[in-house]
Amino acid sequence: MKKFRKVLDGLTTSSPGVTIGSPSCGSAAGTPTAAPTPREIDVQETLVSENFQLCKTVRHGFPYQPTALAFDPVQKILAIGSRTGGVRILGRPGVDCYCQHESGAAVLQLQFLINEGALVTACADDTLHLWNLRQRRPAILHSLKFNRERITFCHLPFQSKWLYVGTERGNTHIVNIESFILSGYVIMWNKAIELSTKTHPGPVVHLSDSPKDEGKLLIGFESGTVVQWDLRVKKADFRIYYDEAIHSVSWHHEGKQFMCSHSDGSLTMWNLRNTTKPFQVTFPHGKIQKDGRKESCKPILKVEYKTSRNSEPFVIFSGGLSYDKAGRRPTLTIMHGKAITVLEMDYPIVEFMVLCETPYNNEVQEPYAVVVLLEKDLIVVDLTQSNFPVFENPYPMDVHESPVTCTAYFADCPPDIIPILYSIGAKHKKTGYSQKEWPITGGTWTLGSHTYPEIIITGHADGSIKFWDASAITLQMLYKLKTSKVFEKPKPGEGRAADLVEEDPFAVQMVSWCPQSRIFCVVGISAHIILYRFSKYDANTQIVSLEVRLQCEAEDVISPSENENNPCFSEPSSHSPQLHHQHPVSPGNRTPEGSKDSVPCLKVKDRVVRVPPGYQSELVIQLLWVDGEPPQQITSLDINSAYGLLAFGNCNGLAVVDYLQKTILLCMSTLDLYGASDPYQRLTRSPRRNRQSTSGLTELTDNQQSIDMERSKSPTSVKGPGRKLSLPTDLKTDLDHVNGHCTSPTSQPCSAGKPRIPMGPEGPRLTRRGPGRPPFRKAQSAACMEISLPVSHTEGHASRRAMLQQLHGVTMYSHDEHHSAASYCWSERESRENSFSRSRSSSVSSIDRDTKEAITTLQFGESYGRKSDALPTPCLWVGTSLGVALLIPMSIPTDQEERMEEPVTIGPSGAVQMLKGSVLRFGFLDCMGGIIQSPYEVWKDPNAPEDPDRPRRRKLVHFSPSSSQDAYGEGHLAVVCSERQAKIFLMPSQSCLYVHNITESSFVLRADVVSVSNSVCLACFCANGHVMTLSLPSLRPLMDVNYLPLTDMRIARTFCFTNGGQALYLSSPTEIQRITYSQEMCDNLQEMLGELFTPIETPEAQNRGFLKGFFGGNAQTFDREELFGEAAAGKASRSLAQHIPGQGGMEGMKVAASGVVGDLARARIALDERGQRLGELEERTALMMTSAETFSKHAHELMLKCKDKKWYQF
Repeated sequence: MKKFRKVLDGLTTSSPGVTIGSPSCGSAAGTPTAAPTPREIDVQETLVSENFQLCKTVRHGFPYQPTALAFDPVQKILAIGSRTGGVRILGRPGVDCYCQHESGAAVLQLQFLINEGALVTACADDTLHLWNLRQRRPAILHSLKFNRERITFCHLPFQSKWLYVGTERGNTHIVNIESFILSGYVIMWNKAIELSTKTHPGPVVHLSDSPKDEGKLLIGFESGTVVQWDLRVKKADFRIYYDEAIHSVSWHHEGKQFMCSHSDGSLTMWNLRNTTKPFQVTFPHGKIQKDGRKESCKPILKVEYKTSRNSEPFVIFSGGLSYDKAGRRPTLTIMHGKAITVLEMDYPIVEFMVLCETPYNNEVQEPYAVVVLLEKDLIVVDLTQSNFPVFENPYPMDVHESPVTCTAYFADCPPDIIPILYSIGAKHKKTGYSQKEWPITGGTWTLGSHTYPEIIITGHADGSIKFWDASAITLQMLYKLKTSKVFEKPKPGEGRAADLVEEDPFAVQMVSWCPQSRIFCVVGISAHIILYRFSKYDANTQIVSLEVRLQCEAEDVISPSENENNPCFSEPSSHSPQLHHQHPVSPGNRTPEGSKDSVPCLKVKDRVVRVPPGYQSELVIQLLWVDGEPPQQITSLDINSAYGLLAFGNCNGLAVVDYLQKTILLCMSTLDLYGASDPYQRLTRSPRRNRQSTSGLTELTDNQQSIDMERSKSPTSVKGPGRKLSLPTDLKTDLDHVNGHCTSPTSQPCSAGKPRIPMGPEGPRLTRRGPGRPPFRKAQSAACMEISLPVSHTEGHASRRAMLQQLHGVTMYSHDEHHSAASYCWSERESRENSFSRSRSSSVSSIDRDTKEAITTLQFGESYGRKSDALPTPCLWVGTSLGVALLIPMSIPTDQEERMEEPVTIGPSGAVQMLKGSVLRFGFLDCMGGIIQSPYEVWKDPNAPEDPDRPRRRKLVHFSPSSSQDAYGEGHLAVVCSERQAKIFLMPSQSCLYVHNITESSFVLRADVVSVSNSVCLACFCANGHVMTLSLPSLRPLMDVNYLPLTDMRIARTFCFTNGGQALYLSSPTEIQRITYSQEMCDNLQEMLGELFTPIETPEAQNRGFLKGFFGGNAQTFDREELFGEAAAGKASRSLAQHIPGQGGMEGMKVAASGVVGDLARARIALDERGQRLGELEERTALMMTSAETFSKHAHELMLKCKDKKWYQF
């Protein structure tokens, strides 16, 4: 049968005009219908594979797990390194570049070649890399891999081409930056310290050249030893031995003294005249105790000693607090004269750097700001004001303020929506920032010509929603909405409500937004939906609350005669379709008296509340508890402003709400929706066919043997008993994701009263959820998902099930899988190991064997509910986890007054189509291949003052399938995409025109019908990391790129496509990665990105008098080339380090660099540099001429003065 079905699928694919009456193609009734051939439809497809190319565009947010910081004081750009090998380079707003080391090794240290357009990175794999920043996409020019020593510290003096590299063994090597080759000059640790010293000084933790003399190198060892090494004579000038370990060293600009920070929380000041002991030792935060001893303090990890002309010097350090005060936050201390200011930080300090006016270390430093890199934030402190205010950060560094739980991406929005959201969001901005401009102003960025309004929406674990302006590959927050304000705060101590205080009951699971009507819908983890309308005016409003009983009750026995197809409306008295569990366990699983029943998870505010301008809540829909069991999470949602309807579903069934009349129109189980069109009835081979009249969602399984028998059947026979899908739920992990753009932060299994095993850091801890225990735990966001899945496991059905259960929020069964008994006989431990959510695994029980058919996607639109329909009518397309696409026609009053009073009627189900795997997405095309948008209502402010002469009326915009295609006849095309398959149906005949099996070895996670290059395609993202596009309607593969190995669920949950060939996903818990799959955008990307390097003249060194300038300046000038070059120092050992030439370009640059664009860019850069050099030469020539004239003048004056003097008068 399997082979026969494949043959039929092949026939259907090869000859689209033929329609077979089978479940994989054709109408619900199974009768062959004559479908028009594509020639009759005559769709001119314009997309070809050359229209597509996949590349990353930009990364937003805070760099995840930062490790290093660097600043170029001339170019004024900032670089941040991360633990995963990433480097973010930031300049003025719009200049934001992300680079990635291929090795993925952590970045230990960053060093700019100041004003040279280059950056040196030292990584944890003991490799140095030189990045070229003179191109919009930086590339590695050279790499140097150390083989025998581990890099611990690097130092590059200003305007020097020799990099000092300290190692773990205590040696100091020197690298030529231009050639990236090691010099033969090495400062060995045993030469640096005295021969009489018996212990190793430890790794090198500091290197710096003396401000007074560049030929003197100060080397700090971890043990507390400090050595000043004379590079010329190759010996130590002095050695300092201190009892406490050294963390950092900082020079006074005159080069006569320096300061060290130590592990005991002390700062020591040393004078070069007397290095036997420090002339000053201070414990800034160590108080003297009663017994006269100092408090023990934490280490001071870094200190910077900066001088100022007009005030006392600044001493700025991190750490050093006393140990006795537990729970104190990390601090940055600023000592300015006698004033000590302690700035408390929200997160641990990773690194900080003082920004100074001059790049020269031998001049007065004049510090003006401190950049503080925290574990989860970047702040800049203004040092020019006495209260040290913080600068307002122009970058979107607070994406992760609360963990991101869902994302949505909208390209080509109405142009007026961004200014309106910004104007309202600006009223709620924080105050108290520094009045000065953001000091990181490097690079250039201009608004490209290929820009259009784009908005990204992020939902968060605390219930907040953020709207971001994402136009022109930037990101700026527009507006923040807090959904928790709709509900009463749980009062601590009130029974089980106390559990909610520590949880995230408001976490956002899914969002749905109509930019045209500005209606916004939020699905929360507590099985609640909030509908918002937008208004520019504040208002007093009473929030309407609807309660829906979309839950199936558990009974011990069921017979077919006891159940009729009654929809489960919200009245508690109605007899719902029954869900059956077999629980031969202790009576503890029974629901005791007094447990929660017919109550929602949260309490909506029942009083009139004052709401500010912006999004204002109008309606809250909540699912109810039933017999002590919490409601199941909502897995799908769609809203249509023209119809005034909202539909949602979960693993129990579907509900449709009229939000204009605030009534529930439909609430019934998934199987009741089929009526007589249940597709499984036609395929059954079960001997228990007579029991299919039961309306329960699943059927009672008699014993384990029957389960094993069913497992061993073929896929066709397994799917036969439509309502008897008694598959094991050994893989029932936390059910975290719902279909759409979003993430379910917490999770509930679909079983009754099952124990849970949260696997926390403290080990397994069995916690049985009582009958009334709220179903929440700490929100597990998309950002938190760090458990990786071995790529090889994604091919297996078992891991696929575990992943899909997390992704769709239900225990699902797709009828295309093979089920063998062995594949499901897993132990609890094995199931946890193969689960994505290892730390949050629900308990695995062999008792609960039910499988539910979840509603996985919903879509309102104008369509044909039945074959006989002549005109399109409002319809609701329903997709389920069993691969069923169901069409429900509706009758909606057209007159405005009738619409508010007459009920909307929902007809019995129309077309039923079958696909392989869960249905993910619907889309609609007209018969010319153009996309049909859903109808919408034009926005009008609900709180605007009414004009008595012009009564407010709803203005609807419809995109009827038949409006623009009279010459092509009636009808439209429906695109249905599932986990494995895509199909194109012609409506109203319901004939299948095209079928394409998207993937056999994997499954689709995200799919969307998007517009690209003035045409339409189907974009898919698979679990194996492939991004694919298919033409519409013929479903020809256009692009298939193995882009992203799916290593964690975060990517799967947050990946979303949008129009214009763009997509995004959460690449880390704190960063949003945007990508494009459009060749046109890839070509224009260079124009859209900012320039990191701008030609700027290096500021001249101060205090250079005439004679010094003319005769060569400082007597202590130092020729490093003479000392470190191959002629003097020889070659370094080849085995010590290996030189690796760079690739010369990164993704996107490879194509451009080989073409005219790259040549022109290189020519322009070369011209700029040549012009800059010529300008410098001209200035130097003029300076020399001026000096010569001055000298000539002075010499002439001297000659005249001495001309008439005799020899004895001198």
